[in-house]
Amino acid sequence: MKSRMSTIHFVFGTLLAVWISSAGDFAMAQDGPVPPFKDNLFSSHKVLKSEDGGAYEVMDYNELRDINERDQEPERRVRSAYVDTSVRRLQENETLALDGRTVDVTRVGPPSGERFAVIFIHGRGGDRRLGVNDYSFGGNFNRLKNLVGLNGGTYYSVSVRSFDDKGAADVGALVRHAYEQSSGRPVILACASMGGIICQNIVRDKEAVRYLGGMVLLGGPPDPGLVNTPFAKLKLPLYFGHGSADSVYKAEDQETIFRGLRASSYPARFALFQTGGHGTPIRMVDWRKVLNFVLAARR
Repeated sequence: MKSRMSTIHFVFGTLLAVWISSAGDFAMAQDGPVPPFKDNLFSSHKVLKSEDGGAYEVMDYNELRDINERDQEPERRVRSAYVDTSVRRLQENETLALDGRTVDVTRVGPPSGERFAVIFIHGRGGDRRLGVNDYSFGGNFNRLKNLVGLNGGTYYSVSVRSFDDKGAADVGALVRHAYEQSSGRPVILACASMGGIICQNIVRDKEAVRYLGGMVLLGGPPDPGLVNTPFAKLKLPLYFGHGSADSVYKAEDQETIFRGLRASSYPARFALFQTGGHGTPIRMVDWRKVLNFVLAARR
């Protein structure tokens, strides 16, 4: 009997220890709360230069390797090793009724109770399909869907109808919706290219920034007034990704914004993809690194 009780106590103690280690919103996995997913393919790119304690990095990028060799059909279909489409079981198209407006989204993950949320805003000519395309942009959206959906988060890819205050109001309503559905857990807003105009509107919206946990800007337009916005005053973490050869929005202009923020020890990171063009950050950004930075910085 004594031996049996000892076994029961051991099992109970083990289960209790596991429960305690996983309690709370996030259990730390290696270097952050989001555990690895195909890191050997997406997180192994060489850092050519690192400054400011790693806050600024110049990343190795090679079009022959990172497009032609990575894709089965260059810029159309990545090789199968880069994707895991089982995450589609968590994916739904929805039209949400929010604050008297309708917002078309594709949701990956639970409709409520998520541990964190990520909202992706496309650029000119896109819609919600772009942010959930498993095979374009080197499979990077498929990885993002898996990193979020498989870890109790919810990912929203949005159809933005206009890049103005009306479009920003739609996104602001979605940010609040995601925050409320998750009972106040982090909401990360990611804007690519011209979608950065939506982010520029959101950072100035005192109501919307209350529900944000951080922001990601990928190849977006520079915002000289960012440092004085309600978003910046809350010191919400901000991640920049930009191609050094971007012909739409110059990398130097975006770097100036970043360095101005860092002058006051702002929680910001900048990844510059050497020789990369306008679309390079969407293909090359390491989403696990981004999510772990934002989620850890806001704790």
